[in-house]
Amino acid sequence: MSTTQANAANIHLLALDVDGVLTDGRIYYGDNGEELKAFDIKDGLGIKLLQAAGVRIAIITGRQSEIVARRAGELGITDIIQGREDKKTALMELCERYAIPLQDCAYMGDDLPDLAAIAVAGLGMTVADACDTVRDAADWRSQRAGGRGAVREACEFLLSARGQLSTALEAFG
Repeated sequence: MSTTQANAANIHLLALDVDGVLTDGRIYYGDNGEELKAFDIKDGLGIKLLQAAGVRIAIITGRQSEIVARRAGELGITDIIQGREDKKTALMELCERYAIPLQDCAYMGDDLPDLAAIAVAGLGMTVADACDTVRDAADWRSQRAGGRGAVREACEFLLSARGQLSTALEAFG
């Protein structure tokens, strides 16, 4: 087992960025001022599977959006930190709130504002289309792009490292 897999086996909290991770990073604006984002349904199922295995999921994003709050609510994510540029501090606050050591948390981001959180987390994760600096800093990188199943891939990686992936998938077959 690699060091990355060993670290993944002990993760109790996965914190996710939104734009570029849960979405493809594009933001659509309508004529009436509405903002639209697209979320991948496969990512949502991956999050549900990881939650069922006992891993807490959180969202930490620099932007403020009702769409994010709505999607988090649909997924049962209660830890939603929006409008925070200092994602490292936000991650540390979450760990303190739940008495989870930083080495037992993972953070998944895609761009420079995520770099410090990726570096301090026990498992720094990123998407295939992350900026080069973030890809180089992360411990693990998905094969899929942000908003295109990267979070599902990360969830399955964590479940596999915990020895829980086959059990999680049995419910569907």
